[in-house]
Amino acid sequence: MKYHPIDRNLFIKNRKNFMAKMKPSSLAVFNSNDVYPVSADSTMPFEQSRDIFYLSGVDQEESILVLFPDAPNPKHREMLFLTETNEHIAVWEGEKLTKDKAFETSGVKTVFWLKEFDKVFYEVMTQVDTIYFNTNEHYRANVATETREARFIKATKDKFPAHSWAKSNPILQRLRSVKDQIEIDLMQTACDITEKGFRRVLGFVKPGVWEFDIEAEFMHEFLKNRSKKFAYTPIVASGNNANVLHYIENNQECKAGDLILLDVGAEYANYSSDMSRTIPVSGRFTDRQKQVYNAVNRVKNDATKMLVPGTMWAEYHVEVGKLMTSELIRLGLLDKADVKNENPDWPAYKKYFMHGTSHHIGLDTHDYGLLYEPMQAGNVFTVEPGIYIPDEGFGIRLEDDLVIQKTGEPFNLMRDIPIEADEIEDLMN
Repeated sequence: MKYHPIDRNLFIKNRKNFMAKMKPSSLAVFNSNDVYPVSADSTMPFEQSRDIFYLSGVDQEESILVLFPDAPNPKHREMLFLTETNEHIAVWEGEKLTKDKAFETSGVKTVFWLKEFDKVFYEVMTQVDTIYFNTNEHYRANVATETREARFIKATKDKFPAHSWAKSNPILQRLRSVKDQIEIDLMQTACDITEKGFRRVLGFVKPGVWEFDIEAEFMHEFLKNRSKKFAYTPIVASGNNANVLHYIENNQECKAGDLILLDVGAEYANYSSDMSRTIPVSGRFTDRQKQVYNAVNRVKNDATKMLVPGTMWAEYHVEVGKLMTSELIRLGLLDKADVKNENPDWPAYKKYFMHGTSHHIGLDTHDYGLLYEPMQAGNVFTVEPGIYIPDEGFGIRLEDDLVIQKTGEPFNLMRDIPIEADEIEDLMN
């Protein structure tokens, strides 16, 4: 892995917290993701399942974690099953985790080779009543592929039909949404790498560069700083491309007078950052562009202040809508009649700001979190208002990542990334 070793105490604590929520006489199983084929003998780069990573720190394919807190044999309370490494694998693929290295990484003392899984799993299943399956129940999930986890669930239900089963996901939704300080530090590193990429781009952009040139500048800086990739598919949208919310082609020339909407973030140690900035191709905003830019920034700043313990996500978005409505009236994009006659299910401001303002972020860019419960300290949210004006040929979005504190305003992980319009202009010139 490119990233520095992570303190295994994070994973020890995460497992302890998860097991404290399990029913008596139960065990839980977590599988690595598949390595997905592309064609012929090529595969997509491996991406570890965030849940097994969260509980073990193991960042390797074909790994299985079993948690059995009530096990009669203390060695069976936490178990890792890994592909047995050997000289052939070491030469062709690089050495996999040894048993000692797996303990060093995860703090799990009992490590078996994968070939022993069926025998050991049968033994422990005869000692439990309930098995926790790890289904994906994220509110944005849209899974079209049968995963390794899904195949395991199907096979286990067939083999052990008399067992009860329970869901790991509700426990993980709660636990993963509140970040440990070690996790916050890793996210800060991801944000710091993103900052380096952004500052590099500010010195690079000028009329005539292409969107993919800018994407390449970010990737150069990310790799140089131990990030393996973008945290999500980057958006480098110049001119009217910014009005396509998930524009990812990044294949157009950046022209004088246009703005470029950048929605880009580095990952670090599987943790995401998520930044949006909007910059002028020529290094200067027009008066109108700056007027709209500052309106978006004001909404972002005021919305940020609402990210405090006790805030309800749905109510927060209503309040942000009111802020945005006022700014759009001031900009002449809406008038009071538009607001008076609006559809309550699709308020007038949605014509120019049609997406949500905040989402959880962590191991996933759209991370786990219970949106129907009050916000609490340790949650990390994005704040990303935007105004999109196709008729004027530009769109502006600004976004930071923020940690909710026990008291006071949230802590901005992107506090050092330039955002004020005047500062952007100064750095570009």
